[in-house]
Amino acid sequence: MVLFCIGFYTLIIQSNLIKKIIGLVVMQVAVFFFLVSVGYLDEGTAPIVIPGVDPSPMVNPLPQAMILTAIVIAVSTTALFLSLALKFYNHYGTLDMDKAKEDKR
Repeated sequence: MVLFCIGFYTLIIQSNLIKKIIGLVVMQVAVFFFLVSVGYLDEGTAPIVIPGVDPSPMVNPLPQAMILTAIVIAVSTTALFLSLALKFYNHYGTLDMDKAKEDKR
């Protein structure tokens, strides 16, 4: 929760686009940690079904699979945002959104 709040604070307060992207990535990592912690089980075993073994202490593999998919999506969205930041810099000559708003007027 603290990591998510740090990322959200960075996303809202900073005017530099690179810092905003870093804040977004920190928020994504916080969600990843949360989902991994949801799937954690004390003294859990690998989810390999063996006849005669009680399946109740097995770790749920679904959150781990979701995290792998989310990591791929996070990397692709980060690359997209960085490319948009590069276009923004080429157009305005700065990565600061406040300066770009002043230059527009």
